[in-house]
Amino acid sequence: MAIQRMDNVGIVVEDMDAAVAYFVELGMELEGRGEVQGLFADQCTGLDGVHCEIAMLRTPDGHSRLELAKYRNPVATGADPRNQPHNILGTHRVMFAVDDIEDTVTRLRPHGAELLGQIARFEDSYLLCYVRGPEGIIVGLAEQIG
Repeated sequence: MAIQRMDNVGIVVEDMDAAVAYFVELGMELEGRGEVQGLFADQCTGLDGVHCEIAMLRTPDGHSRLELAKYRNPVATGADPRNQPHNILGTHRVMFAVDDIEDTVTRLRPHGAELLGQIARFEDSYLLCYVRGPEGIIVGLAEQIG
């Protein structure tokens, strides 16, 4: 049997409020926030003693979702990804289609967005850019122009 759909993309963060505000400003809708812990969480993640705050956001069309997770236990570990270049191995960005790329970048700047490079034109079809936001999350933006 084939998969039915992609349910969500998950991103682990330290500052949940800043990350939620950033993605809400981008245009996502907060579905809800909650906490996950107990045997289910341990079994699902392969970690022991999981206590995690989560926030689920969805795109305005309702077809895509983003799950933000802040681990209270065990404490999130790993290399600091906040200033990694775009060409590192592994998942490192989420791409969104937007109506007005320049307006979107302008609205995200007060939430910590930093334009990586510049807004670039791809042939006569798209304007594209990458912005780094809270937690070093790289978000791709695409405006169809053709």
